[in-house]
Amino acid sequence: MIKVNSEKLFSKAKSLFPGGVNSPVRAFKSVGGTPLFITKGDGCRIWDADGNEFIDFCCSWGPLILGHNNEQIRKAIVETANNGTSFGTPTVQENILGDLILSNNRFVERIRFVSSGTEATMSALRLARGYTGRNKVIKFEGCYHGHVDALLVKAGSGLATLGTSTSAGVPEAFAQETIVLPLNDREAVKNAVSNYKGQIACVAIEPIPANNGLLIQGNEFLQFLRDICTEHGILLLFDEVISGFRIGFEGAAGYYNIQPDLIAFGKIIGGGMPVGAYASSEKIMNCVSPMGPVYQAGTLSGNPVAMAAGAAALKVCLTDGFYEGMQLKTKNFIDQILTHTTSKGYSFNIHQMGSIFWLAFSDKVTVRRSSHVDPESMNYFTVLHHELLERGIYLGPSGFEVGFISSAHTTEDLHIAASAFIEALDIAFASVTAN
Repeated sequence: MIKVNSEKLFSKAKSLFPGGVNSPVRAFKSVGGTPLFITKGDGCRIWDADGNEFIDFCCSWGPLILGHNNEQIRKAIVETANNGTSFGTPTVQENILGDLILSNNRFVERIRFVSSGTEATMSALRLARGYTGRNKVIKFEGCYHGHVDALLVKAGSGLATLGTSTSAGVPEAFAQETIVLPLNDREAVKNAVSNYKGQIACVAIEPIPANNGLLIQGNEFLQFLRDICTEHGILLLFDEVISGFRIGFEGAAGYYNIQPDLIAFGKIIGGGMPVGAYASSEKIMNCVSPMGPVYQAGTLSGNPVAMAAGAAALKVCLTDGFYEGMQLKTKNFIDQILTHTTSKGYSFNIHQMGSIFWLAFSDKVTVRRSSHVDPESMNYFTVLHHELLERGIYLGPSGFEVGFISSAHTTEDLHIAASAFIEALDIAFASVTAN
């Protein structure tokens, strides 16, 4: 695969940006080599600066559930941008997207748009503290909630890829307000709630943790969190930046039928544009300025172009059978690969939730905690990633990251991709085993 232009562009980028990138995982540090500079996307395919073509399973890290350059989304963006891109005032596009979400989600009554998933979780956490009058928050190892100081402790793939559990620059005083617990451990939660009785504002969790592998939690653990939070006046925050509108229109809350107190959204609700949101009951959201004392603002919050793109995407997601079709095509794709790896006796599995999948170099049927992910297994992924690129398949450059399938991936596309995965996995297992 020719990477001359990407190499030139990366060399220039390193003189402009830290590590040559504007988000760490893009740097290819965990898989080696030069990151690809993508110049075009259409359907389920992307092209880099050297003209190499790939079937894409990164999908911009999840938001492109309809694929690249979707016609409905593109039309909505162009029509809106023709009238201006930003006003700093209320716009009709905010009303349309807000109404679309709230009218089709039983779990929220009011929503506030922001510009990123990080901003959504940051704002939701501030709201939880303001509403309860408490300061401490419980989070779980391996769950990533954006680069919020209070939650950037034992987080997800970005930090795992860099071999650290937290970030420099986070004051110790901030970290002391964060109680980090292992996932799927009821006793640890009970002990923390008891030890910090009356001090905990919020329990924050990715209900479908998808930033350090796909750590699927059982309904029982999530219901336990709901019950103990209710008992002790603690707000339960579901970070659905990834799972929201991906697992189903009501996300993990709907899938598990569990009512959180707060939900953070992102990714899909922007249709590929920068966006985030947090939502809750009318009572809790009325604590947000200008209704209440919890201040949060943003010049580009509710940006009309992003709102229009998000509404176009979500209207398609609401069509009959959309999520059932996504689930089935993802399962069929995975089954093609697993039929081969099982016949070969490889220590390998693919975990799935809706149209999200994760490659695990392990025999475990379920992986509940980040500590159950063997770091040595990433050696297989490094080889696999390289071999997939050579075969025209693009995955996010970290074995801790999940993959995504879009409605633009056809049966033929997925058959071609499955064959490439099979070839690449054979090489990965032969190579790593030999070493």
